[in-house]
Amino acid sequence: MNFNLPRHVAIIMDGNGRWARLRSLPRVAGHKAGVNIVREVVKHSLSIGLPFLTLFAFSSENWLRPKDEVSELMNLLNFYLDNELPKVFEDNIKFIVSGRIVNIPSNIRDKIFSAVENSKNNTAMTLNLALSYGGREEIVDAVKKLLIDYNNNIIDVENLNEKIFSNYLYNPELPDIDLLIRTSGEKRISNFMLWKLAYTELYFTDTLWPDFTTVEFETAIKDYLKRKRRFGLTDEQILKGI
Repeated sequence: MNFNLPRHVAIIMDGNGRWARLRSLPRVAGHKAGVNIVREVVKHSLSIGLPFLTLFAFSSENWLRPKDEVSELMNLLNFYLDNELPKVFEDNIKFIVSGRIVNIPSNIRDKIFSAVENSKNNTAMTLNLALSYGGREEIVDAVKKLLIDYNNNIIDVENLNEKIFSNYLYNPELPDIDLLIRTSGEKRISNFMLWKLAYTELYFTDTLWPDFTTVEFETAIKDYLKRKRRFGLTDEQILKGI
């Protein structure tokens, strides 16, 4: 393992619809093509020793898309769970999900719960799928859980700090995101992992997600390795190890 690698990489997989439109195909064709790239990126992440990979698969706002497209996306998610996750498990990858999955159809939700349970002891890498996910929703849901513990005298507000608050997020075991990659030329974070993006390095590419390759993935990581991460400190403080 290269210890200079980012510990946690997240990807906003954008551009499936545009990819399909450029080829005069239905939008779902772009989403299907995107699944193939997911497979390659997960395999490559495992091969280079990346500990955590988060993929933004479906946002809370995506529920507002046309019903036919949402239905196709749910069918595609069901396909992924049935056909791709078994390969993930064979590679000793732990599978987790972030988001309000209570909104996911029950038959698919049951498969998600089963996949999370069956892979909980896997150790090679953690794959986090952001489903029905919104960054502000995650923070609101964390506050709700925190207030329940406060009302039950489990926590003392006077002792509340960032570390304690982080324990109320969807998956507390996930470290902060070191590198965020967004495809398709859009340069925004779109309500994604707001808490964990506080000091994230951002990498934007014009490449549409179905055209994204492991070569470009490596390019993004190499770009990350060239950057100085100061976390509010000066260069002199970093050199001194402060």
